Amino acid sequence: MRRLVSTIFLLAALAVLGVGGWGLWWVHQPLRFAGPTADLSIEPGTLPRGVAQAVNDAGVDVQPQLLYWWFRVSGQGRSIKAGSYELEAGITPFGLLAKLARGEETLRAVTLVEGWTFRQFRSALQKEEGLKPDTKGLADEAVMTLLGRQGVHPEGRFFPDTYNYAKGSSDVAVLRRAMRAMDRRLTAAWAQRSPQAVVKTPDEALILASIVEKETGKAADRPFVSAVFNNRLRAGMPLQTDPTVIYGMGAAFDGNLRKKDLLADGPWNTYTRPGLPPTPIAMPGRASLFAAVQPAPSQALYFVARGDGSSQFSSHLDEPHPPGRRPVHPLRGHRRRRQVQPHRAPGRRAARARPGRGADARTWRHAPGRAVAHFGPEPADGRAHRGLADVRGTARPPAAGDRAGARPR
Repeated sequence: MRRLVSTIFLLAALAVLGVGGWGLWWVHQPLRFAGPTADLSIEPGTLPRGVAQAVNDAGVDVQPQLLYWWFRVSGQGRSIKAGSYELEAGITPFGLLAKLARGEETLRAVTLVEGWTFRQFRSALQKEEGLKPDTKGLADEAVMTLLGRQGVHPEGRFFPDTYNYAKGSSDVAVLRRAMRAMDRRLTAAWAQRSPQAVVKTPDEALILASIVEKETGKAADRPFVSAVFNNRLRAGMPLQTDPTVIYGMGAAFDGNLRKKDLLADGPWNTYTRPGLPPTPIAMPGRASLFAAVQPAPSQALYFVARGDGSSQFSSHLDEPHPPGRRPVHPLRGHRRRRQVQPHRAPGRRAARARPGRGADARTWRHAPGRAVAHFGPEPADGRAHRGLADVRGTARPPAAGDRAGARPR
């Protein structure tokens, strides 16, 4: 009898060892996949048994009961985290459990580019296959309400950066992260504003930063571009910046900014209206935010392109521009041909830019009897190098108390 009991005990021990050995071998064997990868989605609250079934349903050839047994025996079944996972062929049950317990979700990324508009950002989100388009079909106002900013214009309220997200995430989550990031960046910049900045509120700083973003061709020029606009605002001079007009035109802008566009009054037309536009015109980056509140120590009121992406700044229109360069106003992000004609002598036609010629198609050549067409803001006395007097073809009378920096008579 004792021998029989010993034999049974021995056989049982061998069986346990055999099963244990086979289990140890199995958890380190690659699982078989129906394809090269499998997308696994685990909803919050899913129990280990449901996770094992979800793995099988995702295209992994494994017995759910066996996988569930492994989850329980390991003691980590309750540590599995909800999320979206991409499983690659060759993964073992051991590696699968480790991945799920650590919550190593498959992250994708979407990038908001500096200078983009809110419309461009929404378009980029809609093209992301891994994002749930919860805002699709919603008006901008409805999106802002969904984000808890009812009545706030969306332009400029989202910080340009690269945002990671798990497959299956809502686009609302990405928008909310970008919005909060801009809140933090704007607060940080406003806290470090200099006495030379004329903007009175963080919202005004955001508007000016968006203009600096669109008007800067080279990073080092941002504080000087900001100085030009700060100086003009301080002097009560119109900003006269093309990007604001283009933004106000919306879908009507076809790549060419014409005389009638500059004459058409609107909230964002800084040729016909003084001060800042009512809203930002783009998403400014960190450098533009700080440039708006920390302008360079400069008295410049104008700037012209050098041809290498940088600009030359001046406080007088009659200061010499770079040799061989025709003064232009750099407008990053827009390829267009200037249509506005400069002053011309009687009987002479003003030379227009021809697409594809030179480093910048938005230029005019020097010619006897015809003034060079200058770009940039307009001085206080009305002698605008690209102002309303130019586009109308008539000079305005000088203003009383001409400011320093205006062209002498």
